[in-house]
Amino acid sequence: MADVLVLYYSRNGATEALAREVCKGIDGVSGMAARLRTVPVVSAVSEAVEHEVPASGPPYAEAEDLVECAGLVMGSPTNFGNMSASLKHFWDNTVGEWLKGAAVGKPAGMFASTSSLHGGQETTLLSMALPLLHHGMLIVGIPYTEEALSTTTTGGTPYGATHVSFNRKPDTLSDEEKQLARALGQRVAEIAKRLAD
Repeated sequence: MADVLVLYYSRNGATEALAREVCKGIDGVSGMAARLRTVPVVSAVSEAVEHEVPASGPPYAEAEDLVECAGLVMGSPTNFGNMSASLKHFWDNTVGEWLKGAAVGKPAGMFASTSSLHGGQETTLLSMALPLLHHGMLIVGIPYTEEALSTTTTGGTPYGATHVSFNRKPDTLSDEEKQLARALGQRVAEIAKRLAD
């Protein structure tokens, strides 16, 4: 069994909801398993520290997760069209893994959520691609052969899975958003499996 790391930061539950759908897509691929991890919030107060183990939910990601996994799917809420500071902080501390080439040749996909239409989903996905490209990862999107990509009236792009919570509860995903998140997880897992073989 090989793992695909599902790494995310979520503030209001929407990105976590997408992450869990991505996990379903990964777990549906024979021989592959999702490794769900989050990151602690970055504080503006430099003395503040997070507990080493979160009070609830998945454990915090460690650089070793990047080394051990066969692929990665990363998600973030949109922060003015960028990934969250918490995810950026994680990547800023992976220089050792970058020097060792720990992620080179591994497939990686992205997902994002926003509370408004035109809230920067695609630029957030592109901002997440930057550290992945520097690590030598192979960027995986969602092809238009996924029917939901052409029929969705909520989230979803060829750059990755997205969610728009405009006028609804943040963690309530549409059927298309769920389908596209699962498709992304499945695609990354299938590519990781093929590369491992």
